[in-house]
Amino acid sequence: MRKWTKFLASAGLIVTLAGSALTLAAVEDEIRERIKPEGNVSIAGESAEEAQAAEAPADRSGSDVYASACSACHDSGAAGAPKIGSSGDWASRFEQDTETLYDHAINGFNAMPAKGGCSGCSDQEVKNAVDYIVSETQ
Repeated sequence: MRKWTKFLASAGLIVTLAGSALTLAAVEDEIRERIKPEGNVSIAGESAEEAQAAEAPADRSGSDVYASACSACHDSGAAGAPKIGSSGDWASRFEQDTETLYDHAINGFNAMPAKGGCSGCSDQEVKNAVDYIVSETQ
């Protein structure tokens, strides 16, 4: 009799847990259904690919990024930053390959923070700024 009691208690527990798991899955599906977007905005005559391409902002030019994020240090030489236009300041850096310059600009180097402190800049925008500095200095 005692074995049957243990067996029935175990079976009841398994059924209860399985039922709870199924209920939880159903509730999660209901939540997903409730919070999904109502629809998508479409412009007549425009495909979905065109709409997505139109939404993607263009990368800012190197001179724009430099003016907004880099000039504070590289115009004045603050914290030992090499000055733009001063080939002597940049000589040892120009001996390195461009990928190293990009890496230092994106990830930070010495006193310079990652992306020069421009957390909203994309990696490509930072590379554009590096290219701008190189073109203005060499």
